[in-house]
Amino acid sequence: MRLRYKLILAAALIATFSLGAFAAEEDRFGPLKRFIQVMDLIESHYVTPVSRTELIDGAIVGMLQQLDPHSSFMTKDEFKEMQVSTSGEFGGIGIEISQENGRLVVISPIEDTPADKAGIKAGDTILEIEGVPTQDMTLVEAVSKIRGPKGKAVNLTVMHKGSQKPEKFRVMRDTIPIVSVKLNELQDGYVLLRLTRFNENTTSEMTDMLTGYQKGGKQIRGIVLDLRNNPGGLLDQAVGVADAFLSQGKIVSIKGRADNQQKDYDVKRTGAKFDAPMVALINAGSASAAEIVAGALQDQKRALLIGEKSFGKGSVQTVIPLADGSGIKLTTALYYTPSGRSIQAQGIEPDIKVPLQESAAVEKDLFGSGHRFRESDLRRHIENSEKKKSEAADAKQKVKEMIEKDNQLALALDLLKKNIVSVN
Repeated sequence: MRLRYKLILAAALIATFSLGAFAAEEDRFGPLKRFIQVMDLIESHYVTPVSRTELIDGAIVGMLQQLDPHSSFMTKDEFKEMQVSTSGEFGGIGIEISQENGRLVVISPIEDTPADKAGIKAGDTILEIEGVPTQDMTLVEAVSKIRGPKGKAVNLTVMHKGSQKPEKFRVMRDTIPIVSVKLNELQDGYVLLRLTRFNENTTSEMTDMLTGYQKGGKQIRGIVLDLRNNPGGLLDQAVGVADAFLSQGKIVSIKGRADNQQKDYDVKRTGAKFDAPMVALINAGSASAAEIVAGALQDQKRALLIGEKSFGKGSVQTVIPLADGSGIKLTTALYYTPSGRSIQAQGIEPDIKVPLQESAAVEKDLFGSGHRFRESDLRRHIENSEKKKSEAADAKQKVKEMIEKDNQLALALDLLKKNIVSVN
């Protein structure tokens, strides 16, 4: 009798535990019943047939879209395209876009691309793509519609920042090469280092260019690091760039819910190092990874920041592949500068606020944005012997004109030459 009582008691405990676990599962998956009910209703009664895959993909898109502007779902093709965009090249017009209150906003055009040459600017709002309104269009949908094969045009309706009149653009898609670093000598020993984005080769490209300049027998006396209209990119490359200029301390910290999203990135000083005085240029188009570099240089008092307040994207996205080849981009953490400040939706304030003069904003960069493709750009073109004699003089003249038209750059160079910027 006693043994039977124990067995009954044990069975009752097991039943209680099982019911409790079942109830917990019911609480977790209960809302899915409503989802399945809606999906069944759509499949049965919607005016035109819709596949279950379309419905589920749409639900995932909506689930991520309601979190924040940077979390998104990627189909198989979109996931592949995303991988390409951080490494080699892709077909498109060359803009980085984001969403603000349901509006499609240009963070910045990529230098030397069709969008840049057409006159699309940071802060512009894209109202329509091929006549389709972008209001509440997902970021993934917008990117998919804008990108496409080389030689095929895309029609955009754009509202310039501060304007009340929309403007129509017909932009011819091209192969967008991911060239992330440009170096020009401003004056003897003073270099302009322009970072257009942070892809997987940015740190190595930058150090190779600076090292190559030094190997040419020239001492680097001052560096202007131009991060204007740099939309960001890979976190590890931002860390690598900052590491090349800092001597010690923290570069950035990321803080999220998961243990693997809690990390401090410190200076390692393992690669090539450049200790010349620095000025960094930023503006509203400087975002994400560009803000990580700017924030680290500012907090460590390594560089003076000149320009205008940055974009304010202080979140970290983790790309997660799914079993069927699609993927999601999920915001998993916020990043913090060495002093512990988050720039999320706040941006980085420059040490010296200097708005870009209207003439400089309108004029195209003589080393990039205004360039048109000519015979001399073709590979293996026949060199003109007379041309080489004037190239050096032309380059110096172009630099002079560029500085005259860019008041932020002119101030940066002036401060470096007067030794007002010191190395911490």
